[in-house]
Amino acid sequence: MLNRSAFFLLASFCIVVAFSFECHAASLPNEETAVCLGCHDNREMSLTFKNGEKLPLYVDSNTLLGSAHKNLGCSGCHGFSATDHPKRQFKNRRSFTISISESCRQCHSFKKGIHYRMVNMLTQVVCADCHGSHSIKPVKESGDSCFGCHKYGISVTFKNGSRQSLEVTEEALKNSVHNKLRCADCHFGFSSKEHPERNFQDKRNFTIITSETCRRCHFDKYTKTLEGIHFNMLLKGHLEAPVCVDCHGSHTIGSGTKEKIRSAQRCQTCHQDIYSIYSMSVHGKSLLSTHNQDVPVCSDCHRAHDISDPRMADFRNNIPQMCSNCHANEELMRRYGLSTAVLQSYLEDFHGVTVSYYKKQKNAVRHIAVCTDCHGIHDITRTKGPDASIVKANLIRRCRKCHAGASESFPDSWISHYEPNFKRAPLVYVINLIYMIFIPFMIVGLVLQIILHIWRYAVNR
Repeated sequence: MLNRSAFFLLASFCIVVAFSFECHAASLPNEETAVCLGCHDNREMSLTFKNGEKLPLYVDSNTLLGSAHKNLGCSGCHGFSATDHPKRQFKNRRSFTISISESCRQCHSFKKGIHYRMVNMLTQVVCADCHGSHSIKPVKESGDSCFGCHKYGISVTFKNGSRQSLEVTEEALKNSVHNKLRCADCHFGFSSKEHPERNFQDKRNFTIITSETCRRCHFDKYTKTLEGIHFNMLLKGHLEAPVCVDCHGSHTIGSGTKEKIRSAQRCQTCHQDIYSIYSMSVHGKSLLSTHNQDVPVCSDCHRAHDISDPRMADFRNNIPQMCSNCHANEELMRRYGLSTAVLQSYLEDFHGVTVSYYKKQKNAVRHIAVCTDCHGIHDITRTKGPDASIVKANLIRRCRKCHAGASESFPDSWISHYEPNFKRAPLVYVINLIYMIFIPFMIVGLVLQIILHIWRYAVNR
């Protein structure tokens, strides 16, 4: 009785297995594929090359069913079948991949593309590098396959003989602010299906033309650059003027607001001398030594995209407002114990009043002292402490630019940013105090006198 039960149990198991195999085979597109998977469904199956490399020969049937080539028989690509299966030898895995990819050109000639021309080059472009083998998806469903080639050290040669590396690392792109974009979003007209060959005169020509793609998303920033000095330099033939990728990078683009040191160092590429001076200033030292994100960098004063010529009168006359972005900010200045009255005290001074007057005139070109004339431009130092004597020496030199006969003590009378007190400028303080008392008293007296005159006139009538 036990033997009969065991027999029926074993028979039932065999029927279920056979039925499952038949159902699985029935789901495959053709009989040839089912026969091949009879062996290649084995996960342990592999091919060993002459150099010792191994290639797994396992094929996942579910992956194959999701492929764009699912209706092709295995022999359509491999050129042999289960009944005619020659044993072939290859030097290594790469030579095997190149040989197998030859079959792709039976259907996909694509002779006009750059990849077709590169097939016989040393760094051969192989279809499977980008599209895969048994997991090929329709182009509209596939993701970016550019890393199949661009993760290697490939390059392009320009007409003048210079070369540009085309290598891109996935890690760098993952850290970019554009890590959600596809390659074709920036490289318009390029995809795994279309890859036109383009020719450039030299590396700089390639960089300038490539930067034009940024305006497709950042048109507001692009229009600002049209008003900037860098774009005007390009129009005049100065091809060394920076474009988008010179400042922001290409595949390693970081946030434009997170790291001020990187922002300043970008400008250093072209403005090395100015950066060296800035790095020794009170702002530069604080930025570089303590990574202080409160201090201004190049783009805070000169702006990022619509950079104007600092030699123009409009730029110069706007310097007080530029400096006030930080020095009139109460919350910011409170951290460092600095006064926020500097802007208002300057605007009430002769220099500030005159600058405000000139700003209203279109053709006012006379230079009136602004913040940078006294404090410096990129070499700003502390007004107190060890640097105080340097500040005073610089100040007299700057005063003499307008006041030719100024003596050594001329800056001592300057109280532009200070409210007079009894310890500092006592004479001015006393005179101000007298005026503060006398003027209201005089006004009240005049009003009282007028009232008395009116009253006397009314009584006499």
